[in-house]
Amino acid sequence: MKKTLSFATLHFSIAFTVAYILTGDIILGSLIAMIEPSVNTVAFYFHEKIWNSVPFLKAKQAYSRIKTSSFAVVHFSVAFTVVYLISGDALVGGLLALIEPSINTCAYYCHERLWRKYFSPATPTLHHA
Repeated sequence: MKKTLSFATLHFSIAFTVAYILTGDIILGSLIAMIEPSVNTVAFYFHEKIWNSVPFLKAKQAYSRIKTSSFAVVHFSVAFTVVYLISGDALVGGLLALIEPSINTCAYYCHERLWRKYFSPATPTLHHA
């Protein structure tokens, strides 16, 4: 759960910044920044549970690019759906769904590698970037 909470903090910060820049509206940006990361945090939790329980995926844990790519698909889907439902605008939903998850996917990759390096010493240290 600590890993999920640390990523949630990072995600909320990025979501607010991007939503505010794209909408120019602090209330709409704040609403998007509260809801979209909340939904994605739940998605992140289940993503981690699946990766830790499915033997094929568990064997691939050390390959940060593969795990990051699978979360990116989830993130892009959630971001578009949430922003479109809040704003009613497919363009805003599409733009935010491309920009915010792209930044968060890079953040996720770094978070995953740092977490594995500093907080999961039992995890094999394969250095596949």
